Amino acid sequence: MEKADRQRLNAQPAYVLHSYPYRETSLVAEVFSRHHGRLALVARGARRPRSPVRGQLLAFQPLQLSWFGKNALRTLHQAEWVGGLTPPQGMGLICGFYLNELLLKLLPRDDPHEQLFLHYQETLHALGQSCDYTAILRRFEQRLLKELGYGLQLTHDARSGEPIQPHRHYDYVIERGPVMSGDRAEGVQLLGSTLLDMARDDYRAPVTQQQSKMLMRILINHYLADQPLHTRQLLKELHAL
Repeated sequence: MEKADRQRLNAQPAYVLHSYPYRETSLVAEVFSRHHGRLALVARGARRPRSPVRGQLLAFQPLQLSWFGKNALRTLHQAEWVGGLTPPQGMGLICGFYLNELLLKLLPRDDPHEQLFLHYQETLHALGQSCDYTAILRRFEQRLLKELGYGLQLTHDARSGEPIQPHRHYDYVIERGPVMSGDRAEGVQLLGSTLLDMARDDYRAPVTQQQSKMLMRILINHYLADQPLHTRQLLKELHAL
């Protein structure tokens, strides 16, 4: 019993990213926790009508979760809804599922990212309050890549070290950064103003919206090793991403 108690964690802030049936009456919840990163929890009996966690393991709801175990699949002990967050609706809801799919496919398990957890929470709040989805998604994508060690170079030429000039054209080379465009394209072609806007988190200019979307799509595809993103395809069809 003492050994099991040492493996138990109580009242951990977390969000459900995805859940799916497990055996006859249970669920597996893929969760993103503030202090322990992404992990999988089995909620035994959660599909039974009288289960106390049946209606709580929902996406975009701030939760406090308690679990035990040390294997890849831990056991959920308790789930408590915290509240205080307006969940996204409509297009914002689809954008939220896009965030969750990114975290599921890019974030390693058992790798804590407390700052990213806070960014995720802030982004969910923004999706519930604003329709500026392009800016909201680009900011989160940038922060996610930075947390994973793939931060973007946006303010200086990767070859010369010179500051980016707003009216110059640059090629963004994956895992290197922007270089001034020459006779032969080396990567994603962008205006310097787009790079500087992205560095400032300013997505008001239409050209910045268009070029930043193209750049982030290519970078994320690279780090996903070309795994498909189902929510991105849906958003593309709805002209939102």
